[in-house]
Amino acid sequence: MIKYLEKKDNLEELCQKKCLIDFYADWCGPCKIQSKVLDRLEQELDIDIIKVNTDEFRKIALNYGIMTIPTLMIMENNQIIKKNVGYMNETEIKEFVK
Repeated sequence: MIKYLEKKDNLEELCQKKCLIDFYADWCGPCKIQSKVLDRLEQELDIDIIKVNTDEFRKIALNYGIMTIPTLMIMENNQIIKKNVGYMNETEIKEFVK
């Protein structure tokens, strides 16, 4: 399931169980391509996908050290398990989520 972080959401609550976080911006070309890949993989991956718009949630992005987008992170129990900066294709994302 893909969920877009909203103002009322608490990212820490959403990251209690294992999830994939996609830090992106609407103006970012590679982010748009990454988003299409995640849309295609949504049903295949057995993990929640949380999309965080870095323009809307600058403080969150800074707290996680996001300097470049797209950035994908695997989190569980509010701990960063893995982090990747830059575009990832379908094969790379499947391997990243394992």
